[in-house]
Amino acid sequence: MGPLLLLTHTLLSSYFFPGRVVDAQQSFIIKNVLLSIEPSADVTRGTNVTVRCQAVISSSSGQEALSRNYTLIRNNVHLYTKTSSTSDDFLYQLPDARVSQAGKFRCSVNIEGNRKESEAKTLTVTGLSEPVLHLNKYEVVEGDEVTATCAAPGEQGPLYFSLYKDSEEISRDSSTSPLYENKIPFNKAGTHRIHCTYTVFVEPPGFKSNKSNEVTVSVRELTITPVMVISPKSNIFEGDRVNISCSVANSSHSSEGIKLYLSHGNKLLTSGVNQVNHSIVALAKEPWDLDCRFEMGGVIKVTTETLLVTELFSVPTLTMSPAEVFEKDNITLICKSERYASERLSSGELVYSLYPPRDSPSLSGAGVFSRNALQNDFDYTCMAQAKGIEKHSQTLTVRPKVPVSAPRMSVVGRAVVGRPFTIRCRSDAGSLPINYTLLKDDDPVSTVSINQHNQQLGADFSVSVTKPDDVTKYRCEAKNSNRDPRVSARLNTTVTVPLSNPSLRVRPELPEVSEGNPMLLTCSVEGTPPVTFKLYREGRDLPLESKTVEQLSFHYQLERLSKEHSGKYYCEAINPANKVNSEPIDIEARVGRAVVVSVWSERPPEAATDEVSSVLSSEPDVEYTEVVHPQPVDPARVPLRKGTDTVYSELNNSPHGAADPRDYQGSVEYAELNGEQPEINHYSPEVKDYQDLPVPVD
Repeated sequence: MGPLLLLTHTLLSSYFFPGRVVDAQQSFIIKNVLLSIEPSADVTRGTNVTVRCQAVISSSSGQEALSRNYTLIRNNVHLYTKTSSTSDDFLYQLPDARVSQAGKFRCSVNIEGNRKESEAKTLTVTGLSEPVLHLNKYEVVEGDEVTATCAAPGEQGPLYFSLYKDSEEISRDSSTSPLYENKIPFNKAGTHRIHCTYTVFVEPPGFKSNKSNEVTVSVRELTITPVMVISPKSNIFEGDRVNISCSVANSSHSSEGIKLYLSHGNKLLTSGVNQVNHSIVALAKEPWDLDCRFEMGGVIKVTTETLLVTELFSVPTLTMSPAEVFEKDNITLICKSERYASERLSSGELVYSLYPPRDSPSLSGAGVFSRNALQNDFDYTCMAQAKGIEKHSQTLTVRPKVPVSAPRMSVVGRAVVGRPFTIRCRSDAGSLPINYTLLKDDDPVSTVSINQHNQQLGADFSVSVTKPDDVTKYRCEAKNSNRDPRVSARLNTTVTVPLSNPSLRVRPELPEVSEGNPMLLTCSVEGTPPVTFKLYREGRDLPLESKTVEQLSFHYQLERLSKEHSGKYYCEAINPANKVNSEPIDIEARVGRAVVVSVWSERPPEAATDEVSSVLSSEPDVEYTEVVHPQPVDPARVPLRKGTDTVYSELNNSPHGAADPRDYQGSVEYAELNGEQPEINHYSPEVKDYQDLPVPVD
């Protein structure tokens, strides 16, 4: 039968292709050439367009070995040519597409003299940029000319530009540039309106002619059928060798011009004239669709068979135990093929390997491997092998978790007694998710789970306390595994007590306040210092004194009272938690019954003591004596001056007339003597506004 087929092939070739020599051992075939336009054949201006040309080829040596010559044609004009030795698609880019780039595209592929062309696809681009008009002058005299420049931003030629004056077209010119310039004369006074337009010239679609006369053609089917024979046909397992043949039957024509191609998908297995044969080792990676293809001139006939191949064993899977692992923990990696053909293979014939390899082998040959988790992510794969067939698992990435560190507690903002504030609990290290639990007296109060990296600032809990020491009852617990949780130290932070019970006291007590004598005002509160005290007299906007102290009281002394000092006084106290005001007290300077004489004398330096130096006024190192004429007054109720570097003495006719000094700070002596009453020094404290303290919470 071989000589007969050869004769048939020769006769067919002579009949259909006289004088043509056919290479019976051609190693490839161009099955098809496909052209596509992406993202669409109809786009708007500015779209990035890709024209893709794909050659569908079957080759015995692999597609990469063939040198392809691509030619892109637009509107029957060769646009671009490229030669490539790879199987990658040929891509022609049209970035920021314009109307002028539209047209009908075709793609041609030539391989070693064999040429095939795609069907035509038409690209349509709609939309033009707005034209921009610029004049070199906007005010002229009759008879002057103005240079007008019209631009078509981003467009390509050929273009037609038109200039209009008062809605009338005055010039039209073609240009290959997107910039057009012309002069416009103005011979008539008045206001004129100028604008421009442009037109992109695109090859017209043409006109369709009338129908011609009809001619009938009768086509008779060619009685040649490709035949494919597979041996064995069934019960094929991975690793089995399969023989395939491709030939023609019922051929009454010469074999001249006949070509046979045996392909598996896009891979050309072999080619020939009368009959071709090929032997393969069966694999179960993909369906084996085999084509026996007959070509003679433009006639193509194909016979297709599907080769069913049974898996010898399934692709192995790689799993880890336990599912959650921490740094340096022991883990077990298990590589296993779930299925295998027991009629061809025993389980003991399957050999498993782990990659990357380590010294520890598979336990009992069952694909079980022991490892210690690393401190960073690591990828593992495994391979199952039997009867020359190798299959690899998917990559398993082991991501060891970091144990959570002992959390730290802090207060967000300021903690104030009786008001809600926020406790923040945070661990510096630890893999998510982390569960934070707030404990009070070791009892859980609330739990917050942190699952996202943008929450790494920690967990916030809202609490309130009734007294400052209550904050030490709180601790925080952090947990991100089945291990014992980590617990923080007890919360240690400053808690501010709001101010309360403000009071303003005066000495001597009312109504003993009299002109010419000193007066001491004391403002006191309860709460947490530092406190800013401000003393006010009604009718004045500014305070008499403003001072921030670390105590809960503040003293203000008037050294010599007069009627001008009469009025209502109150004090204001501020700390970071709040602001309070005392009740006002009404002070009236009554007429005094003592005439005081001031006597100054030098004081020995050694007479100065710490008590004396603490007095508010800054006086020289002198001894100050006030001599007062005796009057019917109780000397025990006369207030004494304090806080200066002087000695203040009171003498009385009676040897026991000295006032009790316990109400004042410093060493004091007081005497009453007959004589005139000179004016005594008046201490006027400097008015200040202290701004270092935070604004209180209302």
